[in-house]
Amino acid sequence: MFNILIEKRAEKFLKKLPIKSRRIIVEKILELKNNPFPGENKEKIFCPKPPEVYRLHISRSYTVFYIINIDDHLVKIEKIITIEGAHKDYFRR
Repeated sequence: MFNILIEKRAEKFLKKLPIKSRRIIVEKILELKNNPFPGENKEKIFCPKPPEVYRLHISRSYTVFYIINIDDHLVKIEKIITIEGAHKDYFRR
């Protein structure tokens, strides 16, 4: 089982969302505790330099970018953005 750490910028974005969207995103993030590795709607994205970054698509509306620290059993939520923002962000990594 992994612990979840949410970075401030991700938390800030989450707080601005409607309650229903926030609840759905939090539920999906909490599912990462049991299995944060690729599969289903989770995928490792290409990143030329460490650390390895993963993404989680939620409801065709939002994307969560996160890092897995296996040694510390930690999933660090780096960023939560809209799907449109995520597609633009892929090219900046």
